[in-house]
Amino acid sequence: MAGTGKAVSFRSKLLLLFTITVIVSVALVAWTVTAVSRRALEAMDAQRTDALVAQFRREFAHRAQDITRQVEGIANADDTLRMAVKLAGPHPDYAAYVNAATALAAAHQLDFLELVADDGTIISSAQSPARFGYKDEEATHSSSEAFLKRESVQDESRLALEAVRAVEAGNHKLYVIGGRSLDRQFLASLVLPAGMRALLFREPGEGASRGSLTDSSGPVANSQKLDPLISAVQKQPRELAATVAWSSDPASAETFHAIPLTSRNQEVLGMFLVGSSRREQVDLERRIRLIALVVGAGGVVLGLALSGWAASRVTKPVASLASAAGRVAGGHWETRVDVKSSDELGQLADSFNRMTRQLVEQREHLVQAERVAAWRELARRLAHELKNPLFPLQITVENLLRAREQEPEQFDEVFRESTRTLLDEVTHLRTIVGRFSDFAKMPHPQLQTVELNDLVRGAVRLFDAQIKNSSNARLDVQMRLAEKLDSIQADPDLLHRAVQNLILNALDAMPEGGTLAISTARCEAGVRLGVSDTGKGLTPEECARLFTPYYTSKQHGTGLGLAIVQSVVSDHGGKISVESEPGRGTTFRIELPLRPPAGEEKS
Repeated sequence: MAGTGKAVSFRSKLLLLFTITVIVSVALVAWTVTAVSRRALEAMDAQRTDALVAQFRREFAHRAQDITRQVEGIANADDTLRMAVKLAGPHPDYAAYVNAATALAAAHQLDFLELVADDGTIISSAQSPARFGYKDEEATHSSSEAFLKRESVQDESRLALEAVRAVEAGNHKLYVIGGRSLDRQFLASLVLPAGMRALLFREPGEGASRGSLTDSSGPVANSQKLDPLISAVQKQPRELAATVAWSSDPASAETFHAIPLTSRNQEVLGMFLVGSSRREQVDLERRIRLIALVVGAGGVVLGLALSGWAASRVTKPVASLASAAGRVAGGHWETRVDVKSSDELGQLADSFNRMTRQLVEQREHLVQAERVAAWRELARRLAHELKNPLFPLQITVENLLRAREQEPEQFDEVFRESTRTLLDEVTHLRTIVGRFSDFAKMPHPQLQTVELNDLVRGAVRLFDAQIKNSSNARLDVQMRLAEKLDSIQADPDLLHRAVQNLILNALDAMPEGGTLAISTARCEAGVRLGVSDTGKGLTPEECARLFTPYYTSKQHGTGLGLAIVQSVVSDHGGKISVESEPGRGTTFRIELPLRPPAGEEKS
């Protein structure tokens, strides 16, 4: 592997491949079995929960019917009717019946019984005799079905399932209100599947820790862990479910389904909770993981054996091919491999030998073709550059000949003008030749310590006059130079020339004005320089050819500016890139190392 200093052997890769394959396969099977088992157990748990909830509802309805029958029996009794008639008189004596409810409740096995006049006055109360004479107008609200109500008995709040029946006597009514407690005896009547339990919550409060949470055996320990579930149901009365971990052991967790128990006005008076233990599921998952671990360990051992066998069959020819490829990469194109095999490795060796033969044959053709192409491009650019000044030279000479033959008296004046033109065009030719000559003999970098920010500021100052005196368009310059940028080893003159060319290109791309942005920053390689313009931008094809010598997209130019920039950057061991889009401007980025690599240092 790159960067480690030591290559990973093929044998090690095979071992790693076999090991990963076995581990992934075993893990996938274990995950699949676990997921299927979990879904099956969850489905079974849901069925058992639904069955227990249905049982609770049936038992609840049965008890409600039983209470309703008991209350109706009391209301229809002759003694109750006589009591109602006496109490309907002009001066009823309520005190005569203060203990009547207690006797009736005991006779009909009711936990709660009250006799209430039609004005809400409590005539008799079995659960709280001291309430005699109190007003309870809510008690006079008749209901055809049993309902839940909170009752206070000896400073203890209980959840009661009650029924109301009215006994009419003339224009007056006597209300009989009776019921039984919903408590752990009620829970004990439920048949619970293994691993499940039923809980009953009663009392108002923001959670189990402030109410009464019991199961069939008594109060529930650590009931505060159910506070979030109970509080959520109290705030939004609907069936909810949650998982509670009773300890750090996952097997101790239970999934609880809470069903709100509401009064006639939909006030939450209590809850029925069904708890399902997750121990069976956790134990099953643990067994699956243990089996997977054992199978995985066996697979790794098998992988070691298989990798050793495969390596002995494959490593030697692969190593021979790798060695031969390395020799070819080092320039020994005539290298051949001798692998005597009819399988894929033998076919690969034959292909490798054919490839090296074709490379040797094509190398000369390619070199010759590249040389011809390079000379053709150079000849094309030279012809293009020299054609422009040669045409005025030809016209000037022809004018001299005509003036000599036809107008001898004006020859001196024409001669002076023609010689001036000849000298100007010769100077132009010399300039063109000088540019090509300069590019052909670019000097090698003379390394010095360079502060890139200072060099950029100096290059921008050369264009201050051009930027400020731009009469036709506004040019803005934005410089975002990184603070405390590391110094680099570079040739300041060559680097200055490269930056100057990039700035000049950016300004030429914005004839109608725009923004020139120059930035410096640290990067992984060393330092980065960015030069951006808001000009018309370049097409992808233009970007691909931009650094080709003698290629230009301008009307006037030699096409050497960016080629020179690329040459300078390359000589410093850096790299240059361009990003552009038509209509969105262009950005050049240069990355330079703090010091050129040894192969790039020339003096």
